[in-house]
Amino acid sequence: MAATTHTVTNQVPPLVGHDVFATDRVLSEAVERHVEPGVLPVALEELGELGRAAGSAQAQEWGARANAHPPVLRTHDRYGHRVDEVEFHPAWHRLLGHAISAGLTDAWGRPAGHVRRAAGFLVWTQAEAGHGCPLSMTHAAVPALRTDPALAAVWEPLLTSHTYVAGLRNPREKAGVLFGMGMTEKQGGSDVRSNTTRAEPLSGEGAYLLTGHKWFCSAPMSDGFLVLAQAPGGLSCFLVPRVLPDGARNVFLIQRLKDKLGNRSNASAEVEFDGTWARLVGEEGRGVRTIIEMVAATRLDCVVGSAALMRQAVAQAVHHSAHRSAFGGPLIDKPLMRNVLADLALESEAATVLAMRLAAAYDADTEAERAFLRLALPAAKYWVTKRCTAVVGEALECLGGNGYVEESGMPRLLREAPLNSIWEGSGNVQALDVLRALQREPQALDAFLREVGKARGADHRLDAAIKGLLTELADLDGVEARARRLVERFALVLQGSLLVRWAPPEVADTFCASRLGGDWGAAFGTLPHSLDLASVVARARPSVA
Repeated sequence: MAATTHTVTNQVPPLVGHDVFATDRVLSEAVERHVEPGVLPVALEELGELGRAAGSAQAQEWGARANAHPPVLRTHDRYGHRVDEVEFHPAWHRLLGHAISAGLTDAWGRPAGHVRRAAGFLVWTQAEAGHGCPLSMTHAAVPALRTDPALAAVWEPLLTSHTYVAGLRNPREKAGVLFGMGMTEKQGGSDVRSNTTRAEPLSGEGAYLLTGHKWFCSAPMSDGFLVLAQAPGGLSCFLVPRVLPDGARNVFLIQRLKDKLGNRSNASAEVEFDGTWARLVGEEGRGVRTIIEMVAATRLDCVVGSAALMRQAVAQAVHHSAHRSAFGGPLIDKPLMRNVLADLALESEAATVLAMRLAAAYDADTEAERAFLRLALPAAKYWVTKRCTAVVGEALECLGGNGYVEESGMPRLLREAPLNSIWEGSGNVQALDVLRALQREPQALDAFLREVGKARGADHRLDAAIKGLLTELADLDGVEARARRLVERFALVLQGSLLVRWAPPEVADTFCASRLGGDWGAAFGTLPHSLDLASVVARARPSVA
């Protein structure tokens, strides 16, 4: 018989058994906006299935188990032979298998493929973010391989397959493969042109042997990797298969797995090449140009992944506040808590709308949209990924002590939050990339200004922010030292323009007043109290059937 002092009251039911896609009004509206009518019913059906699966108790259990049982490296078999394999918990394979079957590595050849995939990635990685890495790498390898039509003909159907096949064997015997990437080295980090890995040409066409190391190798259990190495003609891009055409294992020495802050379900490794067979991709000396489209695609996934983390954190905070009573009523009805939740919801909505607009630019694939991406993508990657940690930390605080406990799931989100800001080029790299676009590609700025100009005249604070950005661009003296401030303005103006065009008036008004108009403090929960914050919060609230 339970003691009367142990009666449990005022505890919040778990946010489980809901449709992660359908209850995200911002995301579902973006899909309806960017997907053409002939494709929309199919897209909504597939995203609905994924949303219900992501919100299920089963998917949440998979995510918890995959993180409680991180991958394990096996360098040798029982007889002493090198195998260099990574073992994962079955929950990891279930997460990855469900994602691939839902088409989360298949964007490049489907109608509205990038919007559909980005929406699915945003939905499904809310269940567990770590397995998003191999999904992202596999998806992003396609444009790099397309620089060599012969390679693309072999590998692209396997990369975009909806069939997950775990384990290493000859790719010709598999219905689907995974790809990873290795660029950074111990001495260089983001400065990939200082790489020291050597590539010696063989007699076979495009064949080389690699000798060197990679300090960070993403998804080391994959079937193939795109890596950079110094060939006789300069830094070049290579495809390194784990299993060679004759069925033998390639030399791919995994020295250790990284012990990371978060992202613990996913394997990241240090690897050594010692006479490792590789195939040249693109031209010698053009390695960065060849692999840059892969990097750009993974940067978009950093934006989408951060938007997913924000959405999940905000959904948990709003759900908790709707069911938790304090000081005489539900937390969600308290003016101060409502201000905090509305502030967080604004940040989440702005991130989602921006991420989906970038995905739509990939689908359009016009010269104007490519120019727009050249500036907007690094600016978005810089800003959205940086806001993620602040949003998740504040959302955790909304749950109080309950949020600080592992069982809530919030600590896992918080550990994951800084990742996307670091991977695929940290903040300074993104800021410098924006400066390069401004200096070398004037059409990128033209495309950006045309985009934000579509909202001019709709809000005086947005108009003033656009004018202020143009004034700052008129004086580029010492611009590198203030590049972060400039890139932040780019991102905020773009987010503001998108919200003015597409969000409800109360959302756009609150964003422009705070982020562009300056009526905002230095912490969340400092929005102008006179605005319609209740509607902003209600829009962000997930519902459980």
